Amino acid sequence: MYHDMKMKVENVVERGKVGDEYINGEQERKVFNKWTDGFTRQDHPTIIQVLLENSKDKDITGDLMPNLIYVSRQKSKTSPHHFKAGALNVLLRVSATMTNAPIILTLDCDMYSNDPSTPVRALCYLFNPQVRSKLGFIQFPQIFNGINKNDIYACEFKRLFQINPKGFDGLNGANYVGTGCFFGRRVFFGGPSTLVSPEIPELSPYHVVDKPIQSQPIMELAHKVADCNYENQTKWGYEMGVRYGSLVEDYFTGYRLHCEGWKSIFCTPKSNIPRVVYPVSEPWFLLYVFLSLGAYGQDLLDFVLSNGGTVQRWWNDQRMWTIRGLTCYLFGFMEFFLKSLGISTQGFNVTSKVLDDEQSKRYKQGIFEFGVPSPISAFLLPRLVCDWTRDGEIDASRLDAARPEQLSSTPHAWTAGPELDASRRPGPELDASRLDPSRGGEDCWTVVRVDHVKWSSDWSRGQ
Repeated sequence: MYHDMKMKVENVVERGKVGDEYINGEQERKVFNKWTDGFTRQDHPTIIQVLLENSKDKDITGDLMPNLIYVSRQKSKTSPHHFKAGALNVLLRVSATMTNAPIILTLDCDMYSNDPSTPVRALCYLFNPQVRSKLGFIQFPQIFNGINKNDIYACEFKRLFQINPKGFDGLNGANYVGTGCFFGRRVFFGGPSTLVSPEIPELSPYHVVDKPIQSQPIMELAHKVADCNYENQTKWGYEMGVRYGSLVEDYFTGYRLHCEGWKSIFCTPKSNIPRVVYPVSEPWFLLYVFLSLGAYGQDLLDFVLSNGGTVQRWWNDQRMWTIRGLTCYLFGFMEFFLKSLGISTQGFNVTSKVLDDEQSKRYKQGIFEFGVPSPISAFLLPRLVCDWTRDGEIDASRLDAARPEQLSSTPHAWTAGPELDASRRPGPELDASRLDPSRGGEDCWTVVRVDHVKWSSDWSRGQ
């Protein structure tokens, strides 16, 4: 099903329009007809279309289907849209005008639940009379498909999404991580004991919708609250709804909700991570060593015992933490500091979810890539010691020792063949004395030390 959908999307993008063969029914046609040639991603009016209505649409077994409503909020180049947080707030308001359901699930477009009982688990907590008065949301863990055997880039973020949230259950609960979370609608309107009333009564969490969702008054109000200027002079994003003011609107929103007095629950029914307690004694130096080793030991234990963790994945996670600490974390701190001083910063780009087939193939093979050239490399590459095997990170078999002047910070561009003559040493740039060309093939370069990296603008990717 996924590959069929992928082919359809690629075909539509190539043709520049949605063909009739992909349109199922008049309702879908109405949606696509609203997108005219003058529409752009940054500038277009609101589009709201009811695709399924639970009062009349049925599945093949004759059971009523849930409401399915397509919403595209208005965008304008002259009005801030606040990225994902702004989109979620529009959905909060539009859904309030049409159904005002008391429970909300946020789920990213590339995620799904592999357990059909997930909603039932959430409802058990939300309707528990012992906790419901202060329970704001139930967060489920994120578990990723498509990660290679050793997770060379530490993309799993196991501590963030699976291990650490368990430790917060004794406090206010796990934080919101942007997806896989069930909210009570009331949580977005002030603390448990203090209701922040919206600007119109139709948006109140206690409002009862008594008109059909496709009636003219409902549709007019839904379009009104999805307008790009609707939030002007209101409390949305600051005292109500998903909160603005941070690139990580999910964590910031969860933090603010906890500060207002709401509790949360981390629901992961099939895991049980033991906690290790280490006794303390001995002189100060030995105490420091003991605590350091104990901390790493406990971290390794938590990691390995948590949903398919391995020692190799843990090691790769430690290595990537070091890389991030010297690059993205450092640059993030610098950007925040400059922004606090009122100095303009680089800006924010939404992460692309497009997957390149060749890049995906190299990733599955365990080949490490630094990606596009970046000034961040200056912190890591003046003296890079690479003792990573072929199963680990850099595909050293593609280095061209005969052309050291073309070494680049992008390992995926390095090329070489098994016919390399080790006697042709490139000098101080690349230590080829440890290469074994007699083994042939890709495995002839298993250990490489790069003492210096030279930059080149006329780089050729070769093979």
